[in-house]
Amino acid sequence: MFDDISHDLTQKMPELRGRLLSNAPLAPYSWLRVGGSAQALFTPKDEEDLGYFLENCPSDINITTMGVGSNLIIRDGGIEGVVIRLGPAFGQIEILDDYCVRAGAATLDKRVAVTAGKSSIDGFAFLSGVPGAIGGALRMNAGAHGGEVKDILHSAIAYDRQGKRHMLNNEDFNFSYRHTALPGDYIFTSAIFQGYKGDSQEIQNHIDEIERIRIETQPIKSRTAGSTFKNPKPHSSWKLIDEAGGRGLNIGDAQMSEMHCNFLLNNGDASAFELESLGELIRKRVFENSGILLEWEVKRIGNFAPDKSVKTFAPTTAAS
Repeated sequence: MFDDISHDLTQKMPELRGRLLSNAPLAPYSWLRVGGSAQALFTPKDEEDLGYFLENCPSDINITTMGVGSNLIIRDGGIEGVVIRLGPAFGQIEILDDYCVRAGAATLDKRVAVTAGKSSIDGFAFLSGVPGAIGGALRMNAGAHGGEVKDILHSAIAYDRQGKRHMLNNEDFNFSYRHTALPGDYIFTSAIFQGYKGDSQEIQNHIDEIERIRIETQPIKSRTAGSTFKNPKPHSSWKLIDEAGGRGLNIGDAQMSEMHCNFLLNNGDASAFELESLGELIRKRVFENSGILLEWEVKRIGNFAPDKSVKTFAPTTAAS
């Protein structure tokens, strides 16, 4: 249990309208269903409430942003400071002129693809193959099936640690593979995406085909955080893992999927410690087999539980 900071924060912010909870469990919000508690969990009422909180939150308090938890290992010791989780107010979609779509940061990626398709707006179907929500997709330039966020982003709104609102265009992100160059403390609240005219039935057929491929090749019905490691181009992580004997490898209930061995699974009661330990073991085996050092795509956040820290595999040299 962390010290209760929620009471003091509430006293400092009499106009706060969102919900602020002390020592709130985070595992229910993670797709892997692991992790400790947040010292404080804040769910802002709306964009203005978020800005007000950030502007008035003392600078010495750590702030962590969490979306739908699709790409996270939350460590067993929990997260010190405030975890901000965007709720329903940030999950709205609006169809705009000129084949544009505005989506809140908490909107599921697939929902954006489907909604755009129903309005005959093409270019968004790839999002149906990206687990998670728009905020995370913006942060990591998410992509699948030949498309990436950088291909469709027109503009976005973000708040910095001081509560200042920023209007950003595509160039501001300086996109690269699964990465953006924006400050890490930016919290995205919404984005506008640019599509083009299409046929709604053809778009739906494309979405259905992506879903069929995912069902046949990925363990999407399991507790997983999606692709565990980035692809070290021109290689595929799953092939490197397979060649290193990682398919099906497990530590307790943590396992690399038999179906797609770049997917890390919680097959029951795995801890965050076991999941992260397995990931580091995979990185070690792949490096020893191929000389290639895999880079995590899944984010690991928070504190380790006492006597349960995971050592990051760091060889002296790594092949490119």
